[in-house]
Amino acid sequence: MKKITLLAVTMALSTALFAQAKWQANKAHSKVGFTVTHLAISEVDGNFKKFDASLTSSKPDFADAVFEMTADVSSVNTDNDMRDGDLKSDHFFDVAKYPQITFKSKGITKIDDKNYKLTGDLTMHGVTKTISLNLALTGTGKNMRDQKPIAGFKVTGTIKRTDFGVGSMPAAIVSDEVEIRAVGEFDQI
Repeated sequence: MKKITLLAVTMALSTALFAQAKWQANKAHSKVGFTVTHLAISEVDGNFKKFDASLTSSKPDFADAVFEMTADVSSVNTDNDMRDGDLKSDHFFDVAKYPQITFKSKGITKIDDKNYKLTGDLTMHGVTKTISLNLALTGTGKNMRDQKPIAGFKVTGTIKRTDFGVGSMPAAIVSDEVEIRAVGEFDQI
């Protein structure tokens, strides 16, 4: 009897593990960006040209999803070479010392059919803090190429750069608050 029970438990666990779907960001249809306010009058947008993002979920509504993202800080782009150089320097990101920004979710709370609150650890400039972001499921479908499932998400939120030790500029020059906006199309793998 013990062998039958053990076999049943093993089969149940195996089935649960196989139900865990993995998804990878389609970089041609994804972007990781940010916005800051300059001199309290204009907004400056930036993004990271090199990044990886993935998610794992066993539920079709993604209510148990775990998101992970890594951005190569040396790929920061604000469409201004001089500003990008300054951002990469030790005045801001200090790419030589802190080459990556990472995020790994720790929890997800479903608000309604398409909206969630996503919490996780953001590591930037050698500092890790738990942050909360807004996550919207923008749609699901099938990839036209191979008919595999795809899903779209938009993440928004605000962090304070000084909480992570990024930049010593006064907030009157570069806002302390940084808006985060990431959009992603994920392919099931």
